[in-house]
Amino acid sequence: MIPRHPSRIFRSRWAALLWAAGVIFTAVTFIGFGDKESHQAAAVIEDATGTNISNSDLAVLANFAGG
Repeated sequence: MIPRHPSRIFRSRWAALLWAAGVIFTAVTFIGFGDKESHQAAAVIEDATGTNISNSDLAVLANFAGG
C-alpha cells in the first residue's frame, strides 16, 4: 500500500485523498462492514461484576451526576 516515494503522495491534496480512499476501500474489502448480530451483541452493557445494566440504573447514575 505504501508507494516507493511516500512524500510524493502528500504534495497534492487530491493524490493524498485518492491514496486514503484506496486504503479505506482495501480495508472494507477485506474486513467488511460487519453484520447486525455483532452490533446487537455489543449493545448489551455489563458492569465490572458481569451484571447487565438496565435503563433504570443509567437513570439513577444520570440523576446522581446532575445530568
